[in-house]
Amino acid sequence: MKARIIVTLKNGVLDPQGKAIEAALKSLAIEGVEGVRQGKVFDIEVSATDAAAAEATLRTACDKLLANTVVENYAIEIL
Repeated sequence: MKARIIVTLKNGVLDPQGKAIEAALKSLAIEGVEGVRQGKVFDIEVSATDAAAAEATLRTACDKLLANTVVENYAIEIL
């Protein structure tokens, strides 16, 4: 079973990398960008036979390794 995990910073957490990307876009004369927040995407294959078991495994992976839940949120999509 395939899944995608999207990790993003929580609202209110400063994002210096996002600000640097925003500044770089402006320096490249790319207009209309008003804000950038960066994140991480993980495409993972799990051997679970049903979506609930896969999601449980992936939540454990996120809580223990993939996301810093103090400052990051994550979303799991079963593909």
